[in-house]
Amino acid sequence: MYTKTLNLSETARQLANGEIDLFDFINELCDRIDAVEPEILSLIPEDNRRNRLLKEAEILLAKYPDKNNRPAFFGIPIGVKDIFRIDGFETKCGSNLPHELFEGPEAACVTKLKEQGALILGKTVTTEFAYFEPGPTKNPCNTNFTPGGSSSGSAAAVAAGITPFAFGTQTIGSIIRPAAYCGVIGFKPSYGRISAEGVIPFSPSADHIGFFTQEIEGCELSASVLCNDWKSLDLISSPKPLVIGVPRGKYMEQASPEILSAFEKQLEVLINNGCTILDIPMFENIDDINRIHKLMVSAEIANVHQGWFCKHQSLYRTHTKQIIEEGQKVFKQELEIAQDGRLFYRNEIESLAKVSGIDLWISPSTLTFPPEGLTSTGSPLMNLPWTYAGLPAINIPAGNNNNNNLPFGLQFIGFFNQDEAFLSNVKKINSLLH
Repeated sequence: MYTKTLNLSETARQLANGEIDLFDFINELCDRIDAVEPEILSLIPEDNRRNRLLKEAEILLAKYPDKNNRPAFFGIPIGVKDIFRIDGFETKCGSNLPHELFEGPEAACVTKLKEQGALILGKTVTTEFAYFEPGPTKNPCNTNFTPGGSSSGSAAAVAAGITPFAFGTQTIGSIIRPAAYCGVIGFKPSYGRISAEGVIPFSPSADHIGFFTQEIEGCELSASVLCNDWKSLDLISSPKPLVIGVPRGKYMEQASPEILSAFEKQLEVLINNGCTILDIPMFENIDDINRIHKLMVSAEIANVHQGWFCKHQSLYRTHTKQIIEEGQKVFKQELEIAQDGRLFYRNEIESLAKVSGIDLWISPSTLTFPPEGLTSTGSPLMNLPWTYAGLPAINIPAGNNNNNNLPFGLQFIGFFNQDEAFLSNVKKINSLLH
């Protein structure tokens, strides 16, 4: 096991008020990287990382000498998935293509955190172009198993205590799944709530920007800084018992018996702690939803890569090449129908919740526990319909498979652009589960 506790909210508070010396903290993190990175391989290698961070820390301290006037992410070294542009860093997207192809302005969300005092720990490993071709990263909970994808390095780095925060993206299940596999919080806000500007796209109609932390308070802090027009959680909290919807039927039946057994045990915990659980039949056409989402993202990645693929096709790996070639065969009208379906299903899900009086939805985060080995990053199908609809989703760790020390995750889903109320509700549920 290569996991270690590193809470964002507590660390941010202690760095800001001087309880933790920033230089000591950076040296401790770099020592941690030296100790565990050779095994988990979550970061893009960088020469002189420690010296760079110490110099940047010196500049930051000079800028904010007053402990009472330091920004929210003061001194927090963050991990950034290698499809985000960062000034001074190459962007490779987990690929063998020339990095010059991906040059451009820094990702807006990265700039926003830097303005709040964050330091860049480094780039984290991604699968090739955020699809299914895995990188070298191993699961810190058990290095014989995958950390998931595509935000594999980000989830693993947070789980390993290398960084208290890391950026990820989700186009199908690339935040929730690795968060579940690595036993951390993974939050994907509503579609568009965090700007995707400066992030190399996979499917612009489905790409969500999100992040990983170890604790819900750190997730709240991050969301309050990164999400556009964030409202205070305190203003919308409610004392009433929560009503949680379980989407029963073909969608849920995609999960393995082992996962469903773990899921039912967690439902019992919630019921015993006063939550109302409602079984709602839905997604009976899940095969159609899976197909139309795949059609949309394949067509859009083919469009994104049109110029690059013509010139550098031989440099693409098998899975990425296949989805681009599939996308090239999609007709424009088919793509438009698939894009329109996002709003249709969002309205259908939210109408069903409203009629049933549901505060939020729950499901397992994954179909299975992490697959053994590094050849597969696992299936994203538990995450797909919610991503397609653009709804906020989060993974909450909830126990594990004791045989291999592999985490189990619960996926909670809220309503579009109601991320504040959603996180407030999830925070209550998290306190019941732990």
